[in-house]
Amino acid sequence: MSDRPFIIDIQSLCRFYTMGDQTVKALDSINLQFRKTDYTAIMGPSGSGKSTLMNILGCLDTPTSGRYELNGQNVAEMDDDELARVRNREIGFVFQTFNLLPRLNCLKNVELPLIYAGIDPEERLERARAALESVGLADRIDHKPTELSGGQIQRVAIARALVNRPSIILADEPTGNLDTATSHDIMGIFGKLSEAGNTIILITHEEDIARFTRRTIRLRDGRIESDSST
Repeated sequence: MSDRPFIIDIQSLCRFYTMGDQTVKALDSINLQFRKTDYTAIMGPSGSGKSTLMNILGCLDTPTSGRYELNGQNVAEMDDDELARVRNREIGFVFQTFNLLPRLNCLKNVELPLIYAGIDPEERLERARAALESVGLADRIDHKPTELSGGQIQRVAIARALVNRPSIILADEPTGNLDTATSHDIMGIFGKLSEAGNTIILITHEEDIARFTRRTIRLRDGRIESDSST
């Protein structure tokens, strides 16, 4: 058994929604742990609970009951302001639709989380440049998203997720809008980031993408169906 501490520890986590006179159990008594440098795919059919789990992991939603500890903090009991601070400090997001601002160049897009964090301009510039360099885009810092390929745009999004030096990176279908070769290239970047010490958790419905990770968690009907090393 590894002696690495858990970066995420989830115990008996439930997320229920009331719809009319019915209760929908989006997540039902989930127990999960993640360690630093884990590289994990979360899979499952539509309605399995994977998006709800990702939202809770990303502090975008709170559980109905249960415990969610991130770096020893029980975020399940935090209010909205506390959750926002944790999100900005501890979590980097990568989305299928990239979510870059088209009028800003790559450097400015990557700098944005640091502005929200109150980092001074000189350090912002240095960290944004380093993040873009880490994903192979040192020569594209002045380009706008409209001047890049889909794979390059997703690399910028990954750099933006990295720039705050988060504890975990959450990626929601990060290859969903990319061709196969570009998707594999992006997954290779995630693999290198994991080897460098980042915790990567991604949602995917593609089996070939999940095979790039070292662990696959499958959900069904709000419960863990399987949790296996790959």
